[in-house]
Amino acid sequence: MVRWNPLALVIGLLAAVGLYGATAASAEGPLTVAQAIGQQDGTAKTVRGYVVGQPTATNTVVTSNYPSDYALALSDAAGATNPPSMIYVQIPSAFRASWGMKSNPSLLGKQIDVTGTLSAYFSHPGLTSSTAFAFAGTTPPPTTSTTTTTTTTTPPSSCEAYYTTACGKSGATLKSALNTIISKQTKLSYEQVWDALKVTDQDPNNSSNVILLYSGISRAKSLNGGGNDNWNREHVWAKSHGDFGTATGPGTDLHHLRPEDVNVNATRGNLDFDIGGSAVPEASGSFYDGDSFEPRKAVKGDVARMIFYMAVRYEGTDGFANLELNNSVNNGTAPYMGKLSVLKQWSLEDPPDAFEKNRNNVIDTSYQHNRNPFIDHPEWVAAIWP
Repeated sequence: MVRWNPLALVIGLLAAVGLYGATAASAEGPLTVAQAIGQQDGTAKTVRGYVVGQPTATNTVVTSNYPSDYALALSDAAGATNPPSMIYVQIPSAFRASWGMKSNPSLLGKQIDVTGTLSAYFSHPGLTSSTAFAFAGTTPPPTTSTTTTTTTTTPPSSCEAYYTTACGKSGATLKSALNTIISKQTKLSYEQVWDALKVTDQDPNNSSNVILLYSGISRAKSLNGGGNDNWNREHVWAKSHGDFGTATGPGTDLHHLRPEDVNVNATRGNLDFDIGGSAVPEASGSFYDGDSFEPRKAVKGDVARMIFYMAVRYEGTDGFANLELNNSVNNGTAPYMGKLSVLKQWSLEDPPDAFEKNRNNVIDTSYQHNRNPFIDHPEWVAAIWP
């Protein structure tokens, strides 16, 4: 004789009217933030949470004065302030205008769904390589991207292309992966740098001129040289810091060589970077003292990202010194540049602009065939130097 289990009978009746089935199906919906934090396994998932700010470091999330459109933080509670209860979301370039915090500060407190890869970001539980964003309750985002298109003119700025092997990594592992990627480059002679800079730093409003880095002046390309009112080749990572001079390699790497007025270049010399000092003659907005140089506001982030590039590209494996960052000035001929804390702040305050992005593209496509990853992914600064 068959005995009926009352619980099984109830479940069967619920399933018949679709109630139990609906409960089971709900498990296929978006993950909560808590679930996403506990499932950092590299799978593609949709996560639902409230926008609670923008992460700027592993344990720092800002809720105003957002520095960029590159990231946002989600939590299961709209007013959360504790970073461990949040997941950090990477915002690819295609979504930044609509979902970045700097451009859309009103997103704060909104509940949204994001589809991406469950992997660390800013050395914190994250959702990277995001493929879809939507407000919660609207059309659910797809589990895979079907709308993203690329053309031959689009720079390889996403993890899925040029940076595939770096995607989802952080700390020393990310630094090593980026070194492997960007070390594949064509090298120029120091003489070839003259002509290259006339293209990479061309004035967008006057094709006969270049823009000088620290002074911001537009000067004739033909005035390159060593005389008064000429421009020459400024090594942003001072060539004496590691004693590489103008040797092919770090001494000729376009990612840190820029046109600058001869006298301003001499004033900067081999100084580390920090805040304060006296005004630099012929370079309005720049300052210097006995041990440091502060560039004008519009290029502080540019300078920082060039320094970060050099510290990742030159790791002591190709006959040159291992270049590293520290929080000091007066580094002299040691292979160090500072001040790290200041450079990190400059990178946040001055995100990449059109001129800097175009320069990165030109160096990649026409000269060295490698990129500065911190222009494409400024968030990787904090992922490597938290």
